[in-house]
Amino acid sequence: MDNYDKELEQKVPDFEGADDSKISETSSLNIAAAASTTQIKGWKQTVGIIAVAIFVIGLWELLVRVLNVPEFILPPPSKIVVALVTSFPNIYQHLLFTLGELVSGYLIGASIGLLMAAVLTQIPFIEKIITPYILILVTTPTIALVPLLMLYWGFGIGPRIFAVALATGPMVMINATTGFRRTDLAKIALAKSYGASTFQIFYKIRFPLAMPMINVGLLVGGIFGLITAVGADMVGGKIGLGNRLSYYASLARMSNFFAVILLVSIIGILIWVIMTIVGNKTTNWSE
Repeated sequence: MDNYDKELEQKVPDFEGADDSKISETSSLNIAAAASTTQIKGWKQTVGIIAVAIFVIGLWELLVRVLNVPEFILPPPSKIVVALVTSFPNIYQHLLFTLGELVSGYLIGASIGLLMAAVLTQIPFIEKIITPYILILVTTPTIALVPLLMLYWGFGIGPRIFAVALATGPMVMINATTGFRRTDLAKIALAKSYGASTFQIFYKIRFPLAMPMINVGLLVGGIFGLITAVGADMVGGKIGLGNRLSYYASLARMSNFFAVILLVSIIGILIWVIMTIVGNKTTNWSE
């Protein structure tokens, strides 16, 4: 029997004065969300964002050319775009490799994170035991473990997928656990009065109400996974976007270097866009 059941046995919840924000205090993994899926609404915001981007890129191009900054220090945006187009056939296979390890590790880590969050919500005793280890994973840079993983498992894709999963899982688990803990006691009491089982309460009440926090966890986990994937490519192996960054930097080919960074940034933006779309579909009721 979890903590919620014990509380429900001792008191009748107040259906009119319930405060959802206090429910999250029962979780020892109650860590504030590290990001939010801010939505772009209206054509004015879109035009404003595009205008700022044009201004920054134009100013960058102008200053680099007026000040005669050497290309090996800071190339102009126009040459970065040209390098991206001309070098893309050579970068293509590296892009696919990094995307493969990112998607694989993300799916594994996010799945385990959601499963662990569900277990911790139903069995608080397990939460108290594993919380210190989860905090260690969160505070330890996962990229620092990649050389050790490659030492044991080689320089293939396996250690990189494992590293991405380690970076993604805790972020998803922490935010999902916080979301599951925010369920109002009044809603649970009402469901129990209708004879709902523990699984039905979790599936019909806890999970839908936790979707905003789960979405945040998936977003943060995706960004952490991308950073880890690129970092793992830089540590070892001969393929991946991180490997291309190290290669172009060693040759002082800064146009190609920034072209790869542009690709990584595009992947990060796509993660944000995808999670924003998912959030619009699953959490529009919370607005």
